[in-house]
Amino acid sequence: MSRPVLSTAGRRRRERLPKMPSSTPGFIGERLREARQVRGFRANELAEILDISPQAMSSYETGKKTPSPAIADALAEKLNVPPHFFTRPALAEHGQPVFYRSMSAATKQARERAEWRLRWLESLAQYVSASVEFPAVNLPEFDVPGNPLHLSDQDIEDLAEDARKFWRMSDGPVANMVYLLENQGVIVARDSLGSVTLDSLSVFSDRPYVMIGTDKGTSVRWRYDAAHELGHLLLHRNLNPKSLARPTDFKLIEKQAHRFAAAFLLPMAPFAEDFFAASLDTLRAIKPRWRVSIAMMIMRARDGDLISDEVKRRLFINYSRRRWQRSEPLDDTLEPEIPGMMRKAVELTVTYGAQSGAGFAEDVALSTVDIESLCALRRGYLRTVDEPQVSLRADTEGATIFQFRKKA
Repeated sequence: MSRPVLSTAGRRRRERLPKMPSSTPGFIGERLREARQVRGFRANELAEILDISPQAMSSYETGKKTPSPAIADALAEKLNVPPHFFTRPALAEHGQPVFYRSMSAATKQARERAEWRLRWLESLAQYVSASVEFPAVNLPEFDVPGNPLHLSDQDIEDLAEDARKFWRMSDGPVANMVYLLENQGVIVARDSLGSVTLDSLSVFSDRPYVMIGTDKGTSVRWRYDAAHELGHLLLHRNLNPKSLARPTDFKLIEKQAHRFAAAFLLPMAPFAEDFFAASLDTLRAIKPRWRVSIAMMIMRARDGDLISDEVKRRLFINYSRRRWQRSEPLDDTLEPEIPGMMRKAVELTVTYGAQSGAGFAEDVALSTVDIESLCALRRGYLRTVDEPQVSLRADTEGATIFQFRKKA
């Protein structure tokens, strides 16, 4: 049986058809690895999902090859990033230590994801800073040793008190821990870190950044996380990053940040005045005032010798009997402290910068879902609101007033 043969005219038409491109110009493999790690995929898992070989995935990430446009589009869709995400320059290393709460229990994959999310927050802040003037960084610069072994518990108690004095705070409860940080120029975000073994992380690069994980916890726990990260920013700014890789040093560094958070949120003298009886009912009664966990107040009472080791033991036995380790009283009624600075900065940039929400997302090369999560924006805001109405006045809670930079 004879085979069909193209006519000479048909062959000429086929030769004139444009060839499909086999690569994507400008594709940067580092950005692929970044997006993959943020979404929690291993390289071989993503390769299997897209029906490509692990070798091909490796060559794309190392820059030895670039994917075809069809594969690049499939990668963008699966990783929920805009296609031009892969052609933007890789994020520069800032070389500063990143502090993780509970890092010892977290997997490498979880830490990688969290750190990339933190760096996305940094890039968003740097983008909007061209239009919005953030508050100047106003953190006390303590003369602390680079070696954490040289800091005693009393040193940390004194530094927590000094920080309060620096900001001219009263010795009572902190009104809003997140707003306090934001008003001192710290960029704060609440975000899912994709792991219950990570509570929060922070870094001091061009300015201080704090990210609080929302995968688990309560309003009082998240408030404590913010104070914990403040401890890192003030106590460990001069730390040799190699210390974080040494388990004994890391445990000590975390213990110091815990001690700072407790001392900052619960100054001993006023807390002792409220601690009128060593009972769980007493601690339950004063929890709404101090907005810290009952478990933390038990530990703090022992730190200040308000109770003995035996009383502490009995309190925790009773605490377990009431099953408060799962959920304490008032955990479902105390409202979480929500960051406002990045939300307002994006709203101002979109509103007064004559830029649509879609245009903003296009410029920063991130999905709208990621931007809205990192900046505490209403879900769907960037897709549905082109000209939001934003007040330039401070919130009643005391959030920072922004200045919009007028373009020349």
